[in-house]
Amino acid sequence: MPPSIDRTRISADTPTDPAAPPSSTKLRPVATKVARSVIAAWLMMIVLLNLVLTAHLLTALMAGLLVYHMVGSLTPLVHRRINNRRAHLITVLFLSAIIISLLTLGILSMVAFLRDPTRLAALQNKFMIALEMVRTQMPDWLRQYLPDDIGDVRELISTWMHAHRGALQLAGREVFQIAAHILIGMVLGAMAALQVAQATPPQQPLAAALLERCALLADAFGRVVFAQVKISLLNTLFTAIFLLVILRLAGVHLPLTKTMIVMTFVVGLLPVIGNLISNTLIVVIALSVSLYAAISALIFLILIHKFEYFLNARIVGLQINARSWELLLAMLIAEALFGLPGLIAAPIYYAYVKRELYEMGWV
Repeated sequence: MPPSIDRTRISADTPTDPAAPPSSTKLRPVATKVARSVIAAWLMMIVLLNLVLTAHLLTALMAGLLVYHMVGSLTPLVHRRINNRRAHLITVLFLSAIIISLLTLGILSMVAFLRDPTRLAALQNKFMIALEMVRTQMPDWLRQYLPDDIGDVRELISTWMHAHRGALQLAGREVFQIAAHILIGMVLGAMAALQVAQATPPQQPLAAALLERCALLADAFGRVVFAQVKISLLNTLFTAIFLLVILRLAGVHLPLTKTMIVMTFVVGLLPVIGNLISNTLIVVIALSVSLYAAISALIFLILIHKFEYFLNARIVGLQINARSWELLLAMLIAEALFGLPGLIAAPIYYAYVKRELYEMGWV
């Protein structure tokens, strides 16, 4: 007679699914811990990204992401020729130093350009020429409100600066603070790139989840920057057609045309505010030729940039896998909540959110 079988013991000790691994019950706490770490990392990223806007740290974030992305893009090219780990780390440090130095040199060059007395004198002369052109084409009842010479202009500027001394001092401190934020952000971006290049031991679930979120944010930033380069090229093309073709067919020849075209591309790399800078420069220079040229330039630039507003959303949307209306809605809400910084950060933040949803398989 065969021995009796204790079926209750078998059901308790043996998994019901024969294909299931024996240690599946041990993996459940680990999977739960990882899932909780991902949720905690999401919450921390929400708090940090909101803090970036409310604490006015967007310039530091963008500077750090720019350095991190540039180093990350150039490092694989060098890594193909250098297999030694120490040499690879030295290369990352060298690239970081070069990129930070070039960006800092560019900022200092812009400051030196604006503080050059000869350039300021040339700008004053241009302004007075433009003022005289406007005076000859304005009705008599408006001419009395215009200054007669450069002395009156300086007096008006001095009076205005004296009346707004506190605001100017605050603006000066803010400019210095922004420059410090940019420098610190670039250094942090270089340190992050160096950390990625090093061979690090496996992190705990929360640290690994945070690093993954940061990598997704950097990837979203790279996609938006690549789209911004396309937008700047498109804007420069339209501006060149207007300055070199349309205005010259109308018999209007603006000075500094080539300089304005180059400046349009350079400042166009800045989201939103770049177009404002280039448009203001073109209108001011057009004002030195005639009032009608300035008005026509202003109307053309308003129309073309209204068209580009939707086209830009389309270009960025293709890079981040988002429709134009999604990006426009995100920019509208971010601008209403955080102002101009929110408008600038909206494409990056939305690209990051879309990438998170894509990685989760929800979109």
